[in-house]
Amino acid sequence: MADLLRLLLRVAEKAANVARVCRQEAPLFQLLVQEKTGDDKNKKFVQDFKTLADVVIQELIRHDVGAQFPEMVGFIHGEESNKFENGLGESVTVTVCSTEERTAQLLATVLDGDSTAAALLAGAIHQDPASIDADTDGLALQLSPSELAVWIDPIDATSQYIEGKEEALQEGRLSPSGLHCALVLIGVYLRSTGEPVIGVVNQPFNSKDLVSGRWRGKHYWGVSYGGLSVCSVTRPEAGPDPGPELGPSVVLSSSEKEAVKQNLRGLCGPDRLMYASGAGYKILCVILGLADAYVLSEGSTFKWDSCAPHALLRALGGGVADLSRSLESGCGAQAELTYHQPYSEGKGADRWANRGGLVAYRDRTQLQRILGALKPSS
Repeated sequence: MADLLRLLLRVAEKAANVARVCRQEAPLFQLLVQEKTGDDKNKKFVQDFKTLADVVIQELIRHDVGAQFPEMVGFIHGEESNKFENGLGESVTVTVCSTEERTAQLLATVLDGDSTAAALLAGAIHQDPASIDADTDGLALQLSPSELAVWIDPIDATSQYIEGKEEALQEGRLSPSGLHCALVLIGVYLRSTGEPVIGVVNQPFNSKDLVSGRWRGKHYWGVSYGGLSVCSVTRPEAGPDPGPELGPSVVLSSSEKEAVKQNLRGLCGPDRLMYASGAGYKILCVILGLADAYVLSEGSTFKWDSCAPHALLRALGGGVADLSRSLESGCGAQAELTYHQPYSEGKGADRWANRGGLVAYRDRTQLQRILGALKPSS
């Protein structure tokens, strides 16, 4: 499966290029933004947007993976509907065509005949990125493509992507908002069990070249299956035990329930609670060691948000657990999220919600301390 991982890294970088191209065309970008409605609307946000960049990225990943691994066609799932409405009220099904010219013609119908913008997007879709620096040789993952399925989040933290705030990242520090929170997430899971086994996270807006003004991205990947656990992020060597007096650092959503914040303040101390945008980015902060855990008490994230970074955390010895079930059982390891079964009573996006909330962690000891602080007193 090293071939699949290499492909996912390549298509994630293609996706990142599309995201950057769309941001560079600011007037066009504003024209493209559409509000999600009906069953596809995420309840957490007053405005949760679908952009053409979302749809194009999702479809290019679906196209390229399906072309190289036809056994996976029909099992490549995404956050977005690939139907887009143009300014004339016409519904257009967005797909990646066999040639750049045909893709440009299709996109022009979405863009109300704007052939210049359509050609720019089509060029990004069909352009192969520069070689990806990743040591994937020798990964002997004994899995067949027919056993696997994919979750795609084309642009996680869409609101941050749309707002476009530029923040300079500081080494070793979490930054709460900005373009860097927008991520391309591709997670691979077992169809039979829902276990996440491969994850690719691409951060399209990691650093900006001060001379050219162009953004550079960064990618992270992980594989965890059977006895194999490999991650592009190195797990830090264990330092001296800080002791129980120093609580874990936890990242939250600013809209988290006050009771949860209060309980965690008692464990962590006020200086060890942090806030950031984007579910994927918050889990990435845990992966990178910028926080010990991410806690969310509400069911406002979805399978496409957590599948890819979950695989990376598993490769590092951590995981992402259902918070409600963890509190009931007292053991997060028995309540790891899975990705293959929808909630039968849900509609639209809610069928794939992580309904019990979640806790993402790198260390099981810290997980148990967090669960202890959040467990209701009997």
